[in-house]
Amino acid sequence: MITAVLAGRSQSEVARAYGVSQGWISRLLARYAVEGEAVFEPRSRRPKTSPRSTPAETIEVVLALRKQLVEAGLDAGADTIGWHLEHHHATVLSRATIHRILTRAGAVVPDPGKRPRSSYLRFAAELPNECWQSDFTHYRLTTAGGRPGADVEIITWLDDHSRYALSVTAHPRITGQIVVTTFRETVAQYEIPASTLTDNGMVYTTRLSGGKGGRNGLETELRRLNIVQKNSRPNHPTTCGKVERFQQTLKKWLRAQPAQPATLTELQALLDTFVEYYNRQRPHRSLPHRATPAVTYHARPKA
Repeated sequence: MITAVLAGRSQSEVARAYGVSQGWISRLLARYAVEGEAVFEPRSRRPKTSPRSTPAETIEVVLALRKQLVEAGLDAGADTIGWHLEHHHATVLSRATIHRILTRAGAVVPDPGKRPRSSYLRFAAELPNECWQSDFTHYRLTTAGGRPGADVEIITWLDDHSRYALSVTAHPRITGQIVVTTFRETVAQYEIPASTLTDNGMVYTTRLSGGKGGRNGLETELRRLNIVQKNSRPNHPTTCGKVERFQQTLKKWLRAQPAQPATLTELQALLDTFVEYYNRQRPHRSLPHRATPAVTYHARPKA
């Protein structure tokens, strides 16, 4: 049509020949004057703007939150970023949208081989104090000169129902007596649990020791208080997965702190800071409505 007009035929004549309006011919010629030969290429039917697209300002906030959380050693997944958006920026985005923003920005790398969370069989106590999990982990102090210092241990007592960190304390080494002492101190503050769940470490149980030495300190204490003692099956670490996941989150945060602890006192101060944040400020994606452990622990009567 453009060629016909350029060859000298009138717009009205070309319009009649091709069954289109003369106005359409005029608009086509105007485009040709601006775009040249590109006018002959098919035009995209995609709208120039999408009402569902995420504003650039919001994308910047998502990426800034991701950076801040990662640098602080905190959980920086889509659920946590979504919580911060809603509570601190009055913005609501779906988990899928946030994950898509992070992926496009190269902030996360898709891992198709990763086992989905939904594939795990999950169990949680129905009530607070129905079951307490406990475990301990190692952490290395740092000397004043920045060199690796003493290797110390951190023991945790965690409520199974709410993931509330009841007690997190640092010691040179975890012994059977320390397990009993920390348990008694936690009971004094939070009352008696119906049961406990731990691995089969000797500080928790002697049932797999192979000897006839009788009960250890914790077993004796639990029996005295009529508390059910549960232990994970050998080679099944996910049984105590809640407390082990807590320890991973804790150590990730500890390692991200610019001032590493040189003494047990300094380490305990950091532990107290983290526990306050974890219990009362950090949304927990495994809890209903992504509530905090403190809200969930105090929401229902104790077992």
